[in-house]
Amino acid sequence: MKTSDESLAKAAADGDGKAFSLLLERHYDRLFRLAFRLTGVRSEAEDLTQDICAALPAKLSAFHAQARFTTWLYRVAVNAAHDRRRRAATRARHNDGWGDWEANRRAANAETAEALDWLTQAMRALSDDQRDTLALVLDDMTHAEAAQVLGISEGTVSWRISEAKKQLRALRVKEDQA
Repeated sequence: MKTSDESLAKAAADGDGKAFSLLLERHYDRLFRLAFRLTGVRSEAEDLTQDICAALPAKLSAFHAQARFTTWLYRVAVNAAHDRRRRAATRARHNDGWGDWEANRRAANAETAEALDWLTQAMRALSDDQRDTLALVLDDMTHAEAAQVLGISEGTVSWRISEAKKQLRALRVKEDQA
């Protein structure tokens, strides 16, 4: 019989290393896919996933099984992505004087982004809220589950997905006409 994620999370929160390892084994790939969709850059997704995994043992004590473990884990991931974006924005504001270095870094990032598939690139043009919502739904979450992860209503999830589709469709048309 397969032990539930919720039972493993409780055991891991109590210090059971095997339970924690099994949780990571079950969910690492899914967590990485979500991180990739949230960031759009493989190296950023790898860093974000590692940050989440490193912080997870301390965070598990906050898991009280009021939702499925995966829903809770996705919320942790979305929060970590938001924190990472805020830190990056703060660093960018503090580094305004670095001019040429920043321009070169952005050029290198642009070259990396060109190697990604169209959807991943296009998702970067969406607002953070739309990108987060779309990333969750693309990872086979229902609108209700995504709403729970994001702490918003299911209707808001549906609206964000609709708006994201409109923007992506318009972007595709613009590219096709160019």
